[in-house]
Amino acid sequence: MESFTVCLNAVLPIFLLMAVGYAARCFHLLDRADVAKINKIIFRAFMPAMVFYNIYSSDLSSAVRGSLLGYAVLGVLAEFLLSLGYALLFVKERSRRGVVIQGLFRSNFVIIGLPIAESLVGGDLGPVAILLAAVVPVFNILSVISLAIFNGQKPDWKKVAADILENPLIIGSAVGIAALLAGIRLPAPLETVVSQMSAASSPMLLFLLGAFFRFGGMGGHLRELSAVCLGRLIVFPALFLGLAAVMGFRGVELVSLLGIFASSTAIASFTMAQQMGGDAELAGDIVVWTSALCSFTLFGWSLLFKLLALI
Repeated sequence: MESFTVCLNAVLPIFLLMAVGYAARCFHLLDRADVAKINKIIFRAFMPAMVFYNIYSSDLSSAVRGSLLGYAVLGVLAEFLLSLGYALLFVKERSRRGVVIQGLFRSNFVIIGLPIAESLVGGDLGPVAILLAAVVPVFNILSVISLAIFNGQKPDWKKVAADILENPLIIGSAVGIAALLAGIRLPAPLETVVSQMSAASSPMLLFLLGAFFRFGGMGGHLRELSAVCLGRLIVFPALFLGLAAVMGFRGVELVSLLGIFASSTAIASFTMAQQMGGDAELAGDIVVWTSALCSFTLFGWSLLFKLLALI
């Protein structure tokens, strides 16, 4: 019962914040255009502050964990290859293949990772923030590859490299690591502001994720949508988190991987599919339904690991 309560307290706020955002849009307090504008502000100002502060305030000796970084990156690459194989074998329409691949391997670690880690284990979240800095570029590069291959567009690798280097999360991570290595401390008033911005980021992101929801018809892609939901939320977590547990990852390390391998499909996957000629309707439904279902599946995975004393 104690494990049940801990996991419920960790996951329920995520679900409720998303529900509040959905209700706000239903009552016309904001619309999807507002969500895009606010999300841009959060992405460019508050999220870099969140990543920076979690690295800046961490213990250097415990923040950088080579085995964890290596497992996460290799795991994402393995997810991509498995997703590619599935799409080639079972997805007939070319415009849907890249969308399905991206939906399967590209998780919402940016939004879900830190909140779930803070709720389940708390303490020093530096390893989670540094892991985010390592995984986000991999997600971006593999997403471009998967969509470009099947949509007939030649990827602009200079633009991809520029987008990665200009990514606010990467910049926040780099500045945080530099400050941590150099032992630089911010003036007290500035540190307070950064801390408050960091604290506000996760609730706002979850609120906006809920406001993004639009439960429309699933059209003629129910098969692909069901496969992605099953793979993203059940099959891949079972495979990669199970292997991580066998390899000895525990506590904040396993919870970090939970955010990568068991969270919903990233919101950015919809925008990228839309811009690169993929099936945007399918991409949008993947984001909506994996986000709606991941609260329940995250609770299940968290409870299982708690009962097994792994976190």
